[in-house]
Amino acid sequence: MTELEKFRKEKDDFFRYSPQSPLTPAQRKEFKGLAYFAENPALDLELPLELYPDPEVVTMQTSTGEIQEYSKIGQVRFQVDGEEAALQIYEAAGDGYLFLPFVDATAPGETYGAGRYLEPEVTGPNRVRLNFNLAYNPYCAYNENWSCPIPPRENRLKVRIEAGEMNFH
Repeated sequence: MTELEKFRKEKDDFFRYSPQSPLTPAQRKEFKGLAYFAENPALDLELPLELYPDPEVVTMQTSTGEIQEYSKIGQVRFQVDGEEAALQIYEAAGDGYLFLPFVDATAPGETYGAGRYLEPEVTGPNRVRLNFNLAYNPYCAYNENWSCPIPPRENRLKVRIEAGEMNFH
């Protein structure tokens, strides 16, 4: 079993059995596991993070109409199947955790229409790892009672990110 397969099995177990699962009790009874794209090594990227000298505080609307603040700290640029792409990286309220909400061309047909999330891993000075195989749906994709930030327009890609979690059925 690969590390990714192990990770996905643990996530399915969490969704199925944990009281903190975003699934309702009725959903858990019918739950057979999340759907994923096959592992795509080409979308496990280590990239330079172009930091902004003065991070801008931005607000993101959530799925329930609330507002959350983030610092836009920098951007990454990369290619997918020969197509150029760029995404903004955010930090929530100075907590040190990086946050990358995005929508790509697989939405809404194959992936959640409101977007998916990724947590970039800092790998060195001004470098991050974006493993899109770990891209996941926000909890509001499973249960409308959750409030989830909606990816801003600047993080809407025209390319297909065929990695990570797919639509929940």
